[in-house]
Amino acid sequence: MGAAPSKQTTPLIPTRQLASLSLNEKQGLLNQDDVVAHHPSPLVLRSSNGALTDSNIADWEETASNPTQAVTRAVLARADVSVLQRRKAHRVDQHIFNTVIDFKTGPIANQRQSGRCWLFAGTNVLRYNVMRKLNLAEFQLSQNHLYFYDKLEKANYYLELTIENSDLPLSSRLLSHLSADLVSDGGQFDMIVNLVERYGLVPFEVFPESFHSVLSKDVNTVVKSRIREHAIILRKTANALRAQGLAENSVVAALRAKKEQLMAETYRILTAMLGVPLGANDKFTWNYNDKDGKYGEWSGTPLEFYKCFIGTKAVDSISLINDPRNPYDHAYVVEALGNVWGGRPVVYANTVPEVLKSIVVKAIKAGEPVFFGCDVMKYEDRDDGLLDLDLFEYDNAFDTKATLNKAERLEIGESLMTHAMVFTGVHLDEAGKIVRFKVENAWGTAIGNKGWFTMTDAWFDQFVYQIVIPKRFVPKNLVDVYENGERTVLDPWDPMGALA
Repeated sequence: MGAAPSKQTTPLIPTRQLASLSLNEKQGLLNQDDVVAHHPSPLVLRSSNGALTDSNIADWEETASNPTQAVTRAVLARADVSVLQRRKAHRVDQHIFNTVIDFKTGPIANQRQSGRCWLFAGTNVLRYNVMRKLNLAEFQLSQNHLYFYDKLEKANYYLELTIENSDLPLSSRLLSHLSADLVSDGGQFDMIVNLVERYGLVPFEVFPESFHSVLSKDVNTVVKSRIREHAIILRKTANALRAQGLAENSVVAALRAKKEQLMAETYRILTAMLGVPLGANDKFTWNYNDKDGKYGEWSGTPLEFYKCFIGTKAVDSISLINDPRNPYDHAYVVEALGNVWGGRPVVYANTVPEVLKSIVVKAIKAGEPVFFGCDVMKYEDRDDGLLDLDLFEYDNAFDTKATLNKAERLEIGESLMTHAMVFTGVHLDEAGKIVRFKVENAWGTAIGNKGWFTMTDAWFDQFVYQIVIPKRFVPKNLVDVYENGERTVLDPWDPMGALA
């Protein structure tokens, strides 16, 4: 048999550029055999050790030497990237919708300088029930009531995880992750269910905002510092107790007693900075006027208020997600994610965007607002309240092309759920196809279109990750997946564990 013919290799650099290369650079040329065959552009290795060279900089500057880049540099030297917005998006993305919830709520809420969007989105959904029943023009539930108890419960949750994992080194990935943001402002709708089932709800006027609920940086700093110290104390106590040869159940009981003693500090801090909230069974009286100016009065406890006006709506709502990294029609939970120890876990049923959108439309037509979680910072105009993939001229301005899909963005950390809002309307074309969604935000009336946002159908596909919806709107197969299906446990640091 004859020898196989030798392959002819082709330098991945135009011949006219070879003359400008040094001997070492010529020896570093990559041939077609050295790279993936479909690579779209010529390649030349300028630095064999990976350090940047003057030749690298010169090459890159040459690629940027064109009229478009010159204009981009001139403009961005004096303005932020909002100047790259396409005029067409502002013309097309109108704040007009032909299918909206008939009952109007207000006012537009404002979470201020805090990360409580999930509590605002959740209470914005739940207040519909109260406002309909009492014929109110404006009404808010107390976000601070839930915020206080969420902080208290998260402190307990973290310290219980500390006890449960006291044998692990502090350098373990689990404990490092848990200690990084142990009492975050963020949360999930299942955590709201835990709070309202345990502590009920009250009107805004009964437990209004405090300085530190609307500007949460300081309360988080103080509380986190104390709870981390409490965790170290519990770990030292655990080591001392085990050194005495005590049975594990006795060790846990002693650690929980110590935890309860330590948490008195957290309670004192929270009451000083957020106020002293009503207990679940404390009586209060609330006065109000309805749309017609008629006086009304309601008396009872936070739990009675919740059961009277909300009923089973919160408990009967389930969370559906679109996570293209993982199989659809399957349920997922995130390890060590929660607020109330022993409470309802955060459970997701995974499905495609088309199903999520069809459910949203169905709910809106039935007069039901929809809680959702998304990555709000992507392709967003806060001034006009737009969420549109075609909003910016990034590709032309920077001579780039975004190629990541939704799964890849999740995998590499380019995107995750960062914010919760509420769908209250949708615009459909003549064929019934979705054009855009009406979104109620909680950033006050100075942002967006007097507090409202418009989201395009394409933006939903790429950056909406979750909706929360009463089960009656969900296909039976997904309800079964959620309630009875096997649940895959995701790592605590998984993107689906992000708190809106």
